[in-house]
Amino acid sequence: MTDVTATVVRLKLSLLRNGLRQSGGRRAAFVASAVVALLFAVLQLLGLVLLRGHAHADAVAVLGAAVLALGWAVMPLFFPGGDETLDPTRLVMLPLRPRPLVRALLAASLVGIGPLVSLLLLVGCAVAVAHGAAGYGVAVVAVPLALLVCVALARAVAAANVRLLSSRRGRDLAVLSGLVVAVGAQLVNFGAQSLGSAGLGRLAPVADVVRWLPPASAIGAVHSASEGSYGTAVLQLGLSLAASALLVGAWARTLTRLMTSPDGSTLQAPDAADRGRSSAGGRLGRLLPGGRTGTVMARSLRYVWRDPKTKAAWVTSLAIGLIVPVFNALQGTGSVYFACFAAGMLGIQMYNQFGQDTSAFWMVAMTVSSARDAYVELRGRALALLAITLPYTALVTVLTTALLGDWPRLPEVLGLSFALLGAMLATGAWTSARFPYSIPQEGHRNVAPGQTGLACIAIFDGLVAAALLSSPVIALTIALNVSAGGEEWTWLLLPAGAAYGATITWAGLRMAAPRTAASLPEILLAVSKG
Repeated sequence: MTDVTATVVRLKLSLLRNGLRQSGGRRAAFVASAVVALLFAVLQLLGLVLLRGHAHADAVAVLGAAVLALGWAVMPLFFPGGDETLDPTRLVMLPLRPRPLVRALLAASLVGIGPLVSLLLLVGCAVAVAHGAAGYGVAVVAVPLALLVCVALARAVAAANVRLLSSRRGRDLAVLSGLVVAVGAQLVNFGAQSLGSAGLGRLAPVADVVRWLPPASAIGAVHSASEGSYGTAVLQLGLSLAASALLVGAWARTLTRLMTSPDGSTLQAPDAADRGRSSAGGRLGRLLPGGRTGTVMARSLRYVWRDPKTKAAWVTSLAIGLIVPVFNALQGTGSVYFACFAAGMLGIQMYNQFGQDTSAFWMVAMTVSSARDAYVELRGRALALLAITLPYTALVTVLTTALLGDWPRLPEVLGLSFALLGAMLATGAWTSARFPYSIPQEGHRNVAPGQTGLACIAIFDGLVAAALLSSPVIALTIALNVSAGGEEWTWLLLPAGAAYGATITWAGLRMAAPRTAASLPEILLAVSKG
């Protein structure tokens, strides 16, 4: 009888090997990422070893194991394509029983760079807190047990969400993975700076709770055994062992259900779907203006909600536009003028408006027969963008001002933000017509091959032009702040900035409309390459 575990492990190795054979670029990317990951793991291992003897080494080690487990839990949700064996439904036609399949897939999960990096980190956490024969003895059991919990957790999460991961919402999650990394990096940076000023002692209260949660409890057992608390160490190891058994059991039940039940996740009653679609369209239609403007706004807003690439770009801009000013304000190093960063990030969404249409732009082109039609099309897209950016920019500005307590500068910062947003809408409309490029629907690339230079030119030229267009309001702000008695009139910058932003937006749309109407075939060709 063929050993299922050995066969699945060989299958995993074959998938890795054949994936590297597809192209030299993929092979180079894999080698580079593997080297960086291993180097990071080795450095973390050395750092944890050097932490031995520190008063709060146990807190760092326990929390490190917990963060590692969290990474294993979210990895299948945001990177479902990273391991082809995460989807067990690919094996549904094979005559496999649940128990042998669970053992085989569990063994396959231990093959790869990720498990090796995790093993090095867990070894470092255990060495940081292990002292004496008892501590090292428990560490020999705790490290593989903690790794087993991490792997079982990833498998259980992946199996429970396999229908989601193979759907459009799953692709949305994969596209948004970059946002999670960016936000996580900001949170780590903020936490590191906070610990740098207050010391590692702030971790102790959290670690006292986390050390009882698997798989961090396995590392906590090493520390307890080193301190002579053998009963506590056995209890903590038991918690991790029980967690691994529960996770494997839940995974096996989910696996059995997946392999024996039909996939009805994509089925929906036509009547209910039609009713939901028509009612949603009616609610949206009542809030938007009539005619072509309202139609264009509704289409643009649906792109934001439904298209994965457009949604990812918007969510990233919204998150980073809030994180930069707010986090700097929380750290005491910010300025109320950092709130303008939100307007800048959101204004970029006006650039390459036709690229999100891809080859479907031909339907838009068929309805544009004059510069007037092009102007209404661009105006509708700009108004859809303003429906989100105006209240959000105001919210970020007020929140940043509240955190810094600099309320007298609120009107001028709002005026600057509105002027900058108007300038970016104007230049975005022009660059959309002058430098359109395609956005591939598949993969993580946001620019079609061969159009990277075009995209860079569009964004760079647009940002420079927007800065120049908003310079009158910037100069007025500086003049009022440096002149004697000028601060009493800075409140005028709010209406002045709003009026200037509206005027420059109108002028930019007017100038871009004739170019758009005259370049419809060229735009269609450019945005259809993805």
